[in-house]
Amino acid sequence: MTDTPPEPLDEDAAWTAFQARDRAADGRFVVAVKTTGIYCRPSCAARRPRREHVRFLNTPGAARAAGFRACLRCLPDDVTRDRQAVVAAIVLIDAADVPPSLDTLAAQVGYAPHHFHRLFKRATGVTPAAYARARRTARATQALAAEPSITAALYEAGYAAPSRFYADSDQRLGMAPGQWRRGGEGVAIAWTVAPSPMGPLLVAVTDRGLARIAFENDEHALVRALPAADIRPADAATRDRIARIVAATDVPDPVLAEPARRIAFIEAVSQALLGTG
Repeated sequence: MTDTPPEPLDEDAAWTAFQARDRAADGRFVVAVKTTGIYCRPSCAARRPRREHVRFLNTPGAARAAGFRACLRCLPDDVTRDRQAVVAAIVLIDAADVPPSLDTLAAQVGYAPHHFHRLFKRATGVTPAAYARARRTARATQALAAEPSITAALYEAGYAAPSRFYADSDQRLGMAPGQWRRGGEGVAIAWTVAPSPMGPLLVAVTDRGLARIAFENDEHALVRALPAADIRPADAATRDRIARIVAATDVPDPVLAEPARRIAFIEAVSQALLGTG
């Protein structure tokens, strides 16, 4: 089997990102400077060369093969290690029954806590704690449907105490857990589907929080999950607000696997909608 060739770079977009020192572009390509023989991250703080003195290459390996050496200021070869650390941390969070602390997570992937916190947020758009919260919310909705009681559901979802579960349920379920288990009985829900770079995103809200947010084209899954609720299309003001927030949310690093990218994007949108980011 042969390796898949890298996708051609959009050099105009790469130049724009380089001029802006866009950290989101780090790891997507490197910038080689012909006059110095050095290659850098797009976000490197060094003075910008003239456009005709620059080459864009997909990887540090390609730059080294072309005869360039790594910048000692921005350390472009470390980007791969940074990304691998974020991927490893996501695996650890996904597998944990109780969300690991930042100190524990950073130690397990070999970084200082504050530095890793920045790396993780840069790659995903959310903090490690926020990503873990999103995973726990997803488990909570599944557990409420499957477990024999609310108490069993909250412990199955990874909550250490009922108080945190009930506090989260207001915003993260948009209703009390008991109402969720009864199919949204007595709850009014407004929904809309907003376009996003990752696909259509259904957002359903109540006067207390978010009833559902997922990559879906219509309300059918919402109706199946909460058949007793009063489910209606959102009004124009609500649709516009949701659309603006979704459009303004950064897309997580493409190197991250699914479903991690979608979970992170949904959590970033959720924080913006709830005003908790």
